[in-house]
Amino acid sequence: MSTTLKNFGFAFTLAIGAVLTGCAADSPANPPGGSTTGSGDNTGGDDAPHAMDATGKYKVQSTFDIASNMPGTVGVVVNDFIAATDDPDDPTHWVLDQIIAQMPNGTLKSLLSGAEPFVAGYLNDQLLNIAPDFVTTILAVGNDFGDMAKHFGLNETLDVAKAGNDYTSVVTAFGVHFNINGNQTDLNFADYQIANIVDNNVGVQLDATGKLSIAEHKMPISYGKILRVGLDAVIIPAIDPNASNLQQLLANHIDCAAVGQAINDALTQQFGFGGGAGTWTSACTAGLNYGAQTIYSKISDIDSSALEFDLTGTAKAVDTNHDYKADALQTGKWTGTLSYAGTPAPLAAATFTGARM
Repeated sequence: MSTTLKNFGFAFTLAIGAVLTGCAADSPANPPGGSTTGSGDNTGGDDAPHAMDATGKYKVQSTFDIASNMPGTVGVVVNDFIAATDDPDDPTHWVLDQIIAQMPNGTLKSLLSGAEPFVAGYLNDQLLNIAPDFVTTILAVGNDFGDMAKHFGLNETLDVAKAGNDYTSVVTAFGVHFNINGNQTDLNFADYQIANIVDNNVGVQLDATGKLSIAEHKMPISYGKILRVGLDAVIIPAIDPNASNLQQLLANHIDCAAVGQAINDALTQQFGFGGGAGTWTSACTAGLNYGAQTIYSKISDIDSSALEFDLTGTAKAVDTNHDYKADALQTGKWTGTLSYAGTPAPLAAATFTGARM
């Protein structure tokens, strides 16, 4: 019995030794793919540090507050809206001014011009029939227009390429972003016959901390055209869904048939001759169109001088999916100047964000 146990123990020891020897043979000191340190860190292979890559195309949205840089001609347009509501006899006095301004010289124009204060008072007595909500409507348009002129954004693309160790990019503004009374709207320039704004060969840098820098570049914009688009496509439809321009807005809120009848009655009462209600109804329609076109002309006049952004930007580039490529541009800030008619001034608050397309 004792001899049998001794033989079994010796055989078991030999078996364990063979297993351990085999394991040692299968475990080289330097495993494939890199070396193992005492801390267990793998210093080779795909776990090695990678620099983030900025190449690619990003959609960028920039927001500007240009209250301090706003051209004075914008104030002239805002004042035109105010002028329709600020006299005691408005809005009817303003309506009569538009009627008289577009009439050819002759007896009827002279007759209405001479009696304008009396006729305006006569019309105002019937204001609820003629234009019950005209004042509040026009004031809302003027206020929204002034706010839009001070705060708007550009929708852009930043297309980054790499040559050697340097980045270069093409910056393209292709549309405008409006935020008016909480209503946010994006419109593309191409839909309104406005050319995209393109600046080529704009330098870009990305450092080891993820700071992305965009070199100085210029963005001249057709400010008047942008304001016209915002007025017609955003402000007016929000106030009156049945109107898409000033002519339609005025026509919807002033009853020219009632105006024509009231003018005829007032002149007949004053002079014994009114010229006919139909004549004045047509003159009212033409006058409202004239008033609208006057405002549009002043908006167009803004573009007689260039409004130009001269921008330099910085942002935090972030790799969101760990593929070593920048996917988002966060906390972006523009600095530089904004010039109108060749006179630069420091740019007020201007920010941007971006995302890989």
